[in-house]
Amino acid sequence: MTIEVKFFASLREQLGRGETRLTAAGPMSVAEVWSQATDNAEMPANVLMALNMEYVTADTTVNDGDEVAFFPPVTGG
Repeated sequence: MTIEVKFFASLREQLGRGETRLTAAGPMSVAEVWSQATDNAEMPANVLMALNMEYVTADTTVNDGDEVAFFPPVTGG
């Protein structure tokens, strides 16, 4: 199973990469995708997550071919 993972804004800068591709044996949660993609870095408490361009929670199941994106909250003014 292959999953596309993307990091945006300050997360991209902190992790030193904007995207990666994971290979997994079976379905996993968004939180597990974060752990595997970041070498077990702690997920920021306020990080936003999207699965195939729809907001999700950390316990959402990810399947083969899905795209998972992580980004910091957007602020405006």
